[in-house]
Amino acid sequence: MIEDSPFVAAAPVLVPMPAERPYTYAVPAGMRVVPGSIVRVPLGPRQVAGIVWDGAVEKVDAKKLRSIEQVFDCPPIDRAMRRFVDWIAQYTLSPPGMVARMLLRAPEAFDPEPWIEGLQRTLARPDRVTDARMRVLETAEGGLAWTRSGLAHAAGVSSTVIDGLKAQGVFETVMIPPRPVVAVPDPGYAQPSLMPDQRDAAEMLRSNVAAGAFGVTLLDGVTGSGKTEVYFEAVSAALDRGKQVLILLPEIALTHAFLERFQERFGAKPAEWHSDLPPRMRERVWRQVAEGGVRVVAGARSALFLPFRELGLIVVDEEHDPAYKQEDRVFYNARDMAVVRGHIGGFPVVLASATPSVESRVNASQGRYSRAVLSARFAEAALPDLKTIDMRRAPPARGGFLSPVLLGHMRQTLEKKEQSLLFLNRRGYAPLTLCRVCGHRFGCPVCSAWLVEHRFRGQLVCHHCGHNERRPEACPECGTLDHLVACGPGVERIAEEVVANFPDARTIVLSSDLMGGVRRLRLELEAIANGEADIVIGTQLVAKGHNFPNMTLVGVVDADLGLANGDPRAAERTFQLLSQVTGRAGRTGKKSLGLLQTFQPDHPVMRAIVSGDAEAFYEREIAERERAVLPPFGRLAGVIVSAATRAEAEGHARGLRRAAPQAADLFVLGPAEAPLSLIGGRHRFRLLIQGERRADMQGFIRAMLAEGPKLRGSVRVQVDIDPQSFL
Repeated sequence: MIEDSPFVAAAPVLVPMPAERPYTYAVPAGMRVVPGSIVRVPLGPRQVAGIVWDGAVEKVDAKKLRSIEQVFDCPPIDRAMRRFVDWIAQYTLSPPGMVARMLLRAPEAFDPEPWIEGLQRTLARPDRVTDARMRVLETAEGGLAWTRSGLAHAAGVSSTVIDGLKAQGVFETVMIPPRPVVAVPDPGYAQPSLMPDQRDAAEMLRSNVAAGAFGVTLLDGVTGSGKTEVYFEAVSAALDRGKQVLILLPEIALTHAFLERFQERFGAKPAEWHSDLPPRMRERVWRQVAEGGVRVVAGARSALFLPFRELGLIVVDEEHDPAYKQEDRVFYNARDMAVVRGHIGGFPVVLASATPSVESRVNASQGRYSRAVLSARFAEAALPDLKTIDMRRAPPARGGFLSPVLLGHMRQTLEKKEQSLLFLNRRGYAPLTLCRVCGHRFGCPVCSAWLVEHRFRGQLVCHHCGHNERRPEACPECGTLDHLVACGPGVERIAEEVVANFPDARTIVLSSDLMGGVRRLRLELEAIANGEADIVIGTQLVAKGHNFPNMTLVGVVDADLGLANGDPRAAERTFQLLSQVTGRAGRTGKKSLGLLQTFQPDHPVMRAIVSGDAEAFYEREIAERERAVLPPFGRLAGVIVSAATRAEAEGHARGLRRAAPQAADLFVLGPAEAPLSLIGGRHRFRLLIQGERRADMQGFIRAMLAEGPKLRGSVRVQVDIDPQSFL
């Protein structure tokens, strides 16, 4: 067992690889390590960073032990975070080393940031004083140290003026500590004006934070009700207590607008954490979070693995969003893991959404979570009127996809100089391209998926593996020219139809795969908010938290799209997405309208959205889940077997099925080919394990994997506890 003593002979070290347990390393004489120390150790021929872990060391001949090479000058990973890593590994059936790998994503941050060379005023005077030199001397009064470029910029002079003064001894060189990535937020910077129900909810959250104990609050408010301002009060209370705060957001594109709102409230931006952050900034954020300099982080799901020193609150915004589920290497849901992190650390967690997940609603109704409800929009802005367009009675023109009813309302909106939003959750121009002559369909060569045409780029693209090819002029099967036809609409095709109907309107297409990436998306979102577009056509990206003041019409092109699969969460997801999309309209008080093009106007999801009776929808959905013993009343896990050949994948999956232990409260479905049976050249079979809520799902799967066939050849097995996707 490692003790917090100056010397130990050996230590368990968790390394960032698929290791099921820590490895034992010798600790050289004079080296001090404690649980949580980040160290550099030899692993095969390489040197890797690892974390000194808890527990006993293996009894190994000392001569066989390799030594820890270096202890990084870095704050140790605290006990709460180490317990969190172990918990996730146990729950998700992932190797602890792979979970620890997510903690060690910024290796350059393990050493302290270098100090910066700066300048400080001396008592010497220059031989002559020009206007430029006078500005520099006035700026540098007070004895503060400046960087050369910073002083020149602040004084409005060139760097040569600074160099001249330094040469005369007016400035001396000093070393300045590294600058913080963001300023410290001020809880009292701009006190908000809250509505009565906002004040009640804010008071509940502030009380929970003041109590300093674990608890989960579901902040359930309609779109535009001011949930952000309410949970900012919880952030303020945590900062007052000297705690750090983590705010999770589902999309990088949301971050920019959120940062500005945060700055308006607290006088400084939070630190960002997401995959689009430059490597050097990631390292600085990681280090300053570990040292306690960064007080608030706004980030994507991976921000859960930042080494917070004094974490005292986690907020999960848009908690229902499927983007919180990671389905790569370690499969986890960041919303659920945020609750676990709060429980281990003994601090409150806030889940915010206009359309909470069924799981969160049930937890609130059963008393596991508190619930704060905001039932009205901020400043009494009205929710949009919602109507369905029955596509059987008002079909689009031949070759089109927009009903005359929707086009008519778009024309009226344009005449009023207001904005329209058309939503279709399909990227590209068309989901399928085929030949009219021979019927050839363009499919991905390594996936069981059709290639999506992206006409803006002139390419056919697979949205699963990334394969792309130029759109040919002739059919590759029969050689016929000019007979390739696009089937079905994507956002690019809807844009083509909009331009044909409204040639003078300013039209923007918003989709995550357009050229220019996140930077372009942020600029276009800003342009829309500033009224520089008349018609916006977008995928689910537009549904998430944006505030477009002049948007008064939202049209959903294919409201039935999400209902057309066997996903047990299909109705819930469709309800959430359509409610969020239509909630973009009328947020500043203007009379607004949401129109849903559907072939199923009597579907319970459509009726719930149009009537505004969300409670009836949740009651129905919860009752159906309970009858079917589906989450949160039962448990699900997926086991995905993939291999280079279909026979290998199927054989291994059947072997696992035969090895499944007998259990009264758990049963196995399958194996069956996954709906997407081929991805990236690998054939895929799925087993689905279903059981009662209190069943030992992890123990069952561990036994099945231990008794089943050993991994051979190209076979890989992935376990997905609480799956969100069934493809």
